[in-house]
Amino acid sequence: MGKAPVYDESKIKTLSSLEHIRLRTGMYIGRLGDGANPNDGIYILLKEVIDNGIDEFIMGHGSQIDVMIKDGTARVRDFGRGIPLGKLVECVSVINTGAKYNDDVFQFSVGLNGVGTKAVNALSSHFRVVSVRGGDFAEAVFERGVLKGERKGKCASSMPAEARRNGTFVEFTPDSEMFPSYAFNLEFVEKRIQNYAYLNAGLTLSLNGKAYMSKRGLYDLLGEETGDDVLYPIGYHRGDHIEFAFTHTNNYGEEYFSFVNGQYTSDGGAHLSAFKEGFLKGIQAYFKKDYKSEDIREGTAAAVAVKIKSPVFESQTKNKLGNSDIRSWVVQAVREGTEDWLHKNPQAAKKLEQKIVSNEKLRTELNAVKKEAREAAKKISLKIPKLKDCKYHLEDGKAGENSTIFITEGDSAAGSMVSSRDVMTQAIFALRGKVENMYGKKQSAIYKNEELYNMMMALGIENDAGGLRYARIVIATDADFDGFHIRNLLLTFFLSYFEELVTGGRVFILETPLFRVRTKKETRYCYNERERNAALEELGSGGEVTRFKGLGEISPREFGQFIGEDMRLIPVSVNALKAVPQVLSFYMGKNTPERREYIMRNLIEDAG
Repeated sequence: MGKAPVYDESKIKTLSSLEHIRLRTGMYIGRLGDGANPNDGIYILLKEVIDNGIDEFIMGHGSQIDVMIKDGTARVRDFGRGIPLGKLVECVSVINTGAKYNDDVFQFSVGLNGVGTKAVNALSSHFRVVSVRGGDFAEAVFERGVLKGERKGKCASSMPAEARRNGTFVEFTPDSEMFPSYAFNLEFVEKRIQNYAYLNAGLTLSLNGKAYMSKRGLYDLLGEETGDDVLYPIGYHRGDHIEFAFTHTNNYGEEYFSFVNGQYTSDGGAHLSAFKEGFLKGIQAYFKKDYKSEDIREGTAAAVAVKIKSPVFESQTKNKLGNSDIRSWVVQAVREGTEDWLHKNPQAAKKLEQKIVSNEKLRTELNAVKKEAREAAKKISLKIPKLKDCKYHLEDGKAGENSTIFITEGDSAAGSMVSSRDVMTQAIFALRGKVENMYGKKQSAIYKNEELYNMMMALGIENDAGGLRYARIVIATDADFDGFHIRNLLLTFFLSYFEELVTGGRVFILETPLFRVRTKKETRYCYNERERNAALEELGSGGEVTRFKGLGEISPREFGQFIGEDMRLIPVSVNALKAVPQVLSFYMGKNTPERREYIMRNLIEDAG
């Protein structure tokens, strides 16, 4: 045995804030990624810069923010007060320097931690900031957080009038050492910019010259998300520190969009829980009936935004609010706002009551079917058939943050995965084959289908989506036509009955290699023909190519790397709730000529 390493003073490291950001990037921006996922680091960097302009607008300074993205570089110009010129370098490079600790200057700021712009600076190969105040300017240029040059002076009269206006300009290029092969997906950026406009009525944002603005805030946001698929006109209330909009649709489940000080909180938190409670109480008070919360909430689509002085988020990326002290006033404001709106809109209130009564009837029917399904499941086994579970789950907090269930077809594919998985966080559920097409069927039908019921039990969603046991649901089917069909059937199931899992970013598709190219010295795995051709060219004529027809053909020894740290996951996303019915009817509905033509054209392209 070798000598144990010595643990003494020489092993204790003190990192500078710059080094710490670059070494522990996840603490500051969550994930790195290459831009293929809307939560990847490059979008967090962009958000941190835009947030500073939003904070200026919230405080009554500047009603315009211009964003330009080209060739991997982002430029953001706001027209607020501009960073104080004498503190420009410190404000963008020294941790815990900023005015956002001062309540008099920033009451409802998103970026309370004084870290945002510093993280952008540290993680950019090029970072340039210019502040303009009262005809003077200051400029600083950095590389990977290290100052390379600065200058100050008077704005030249020859400069365009727009450039001489007060405000801050930031230009940054994410560092390719940290974000290899990254690319900005402008659809993701556009969605963020749209949300900023909805949350800040009166603010105009532009992305590459296209302007976005909203006059009615969250009313417009919910209208864009739901389209015409609403049972009554959208309800809306705006107070000093809260704004919310609500309606009901014919979809199963519930859908919420929640925000704190302009920050989208994808995992909700204290403000969303309080909104749901206030919404329930407002409806019960108006109808003077003790309706159950599940009957009121089924089919709800709502958006809520609060402004609070000292938000406490459960992570640096601010996905979930932890301030329990806001509960009472949020509940009260939502209750009063909901009740007041219903009094002023009696026709809409009537439609809402019809929906609640209908939900009550369906729930009673469904409970009887669920009871039968539970009894039948008990007879099969106490264990869920075809599930190989993992140790940690979503409810286990930090330990379960990466918990993943792979839904795969057949025992051969499941076998390879079971042997190579991480038993702590990766579970496998094997389907027998093609699941039933659930398009257009009643919710009660899924409880009569043994395989779908077993899958729901494995996921923990047999009662509702709130019981989900895993952070990620990954569909892992073969890259052939049968595999694509099973994938579509599973997506139809999730979008029909548990769409909040899709819109909440919980559902993914596993990308596995189609080819293996190897020589005696090297093996490469290729995910498409372009990668295969490039590998053959680089490895030379002696390269032997194997095409994997199914996941079961990949040995457990090989499979481990495809579900390990470098796992390629494609997030399943739908841009708006209103798109769900059209998508499902096109892919899974009647065999229309348009659908036949689309499928034939794409099958031919795939085969080619």
